Amino acid sequence: MLEHLCLLSRYNQWMNDKLYNTAAQLPADEIARDRGAFFGSLLGTLNHIMVADIIWLQRFSEHPAQHPALDQIRAMPKPKTLPDDFTALSAERRNVDATIISWCEQLDASDLNHKLAYHNMKGEPAIKNFASLMLHFFNHQTHHRGQATTLLSQQGLDVGVTDLLALVASE
Repeated sequence: MLEHLCLLSRYNQWMNDKLYNTAAQLPADEIARDRGAFFGSLLGTLNHIMVADIIWLQRFSEHPAQHPALDQIRAMPKPKTLPDDFTALSAERRNVDATIISWCEQLDASDLNHKLAYHNMKGEPAIKNFASLMLHFFNHQTHHRGQATTLLSQQGLDVGVTDLLALVASE
């Protein structure tokens, strides 16, 4: 499982690099233009992914192991939205992706069986398996990146291969 989580962290960074590099080909007003997507624009979609990532990482930072890679995330205020500036969001994305990779490399097998207590966005308490929550974390990113690739495709831009298989090592 640890190997798979590290793979997903690298996939996350790889895909975000592809998305942001492709989106950077558009003028800022096109990135921010409301396209009728669930989060309005491409920028709104990328912003949602980042906010959700930070919220989940803050929850994960409460794990009893207190993984040092999450120290900076632990100290951040809970985000509601991020600035509507693609360049700043892109820089923050790179930092958060590097943090995710470092954190996954710090995980121990015993960390994964922990039952994490947290509150959802409505303030309702929950207790769930840490490993399962991590899978949700990575799946959520993938789901919304699919929306972002569609928005880019509608603008005539292709991010290229998006399959996890591209990062799976050959035997």
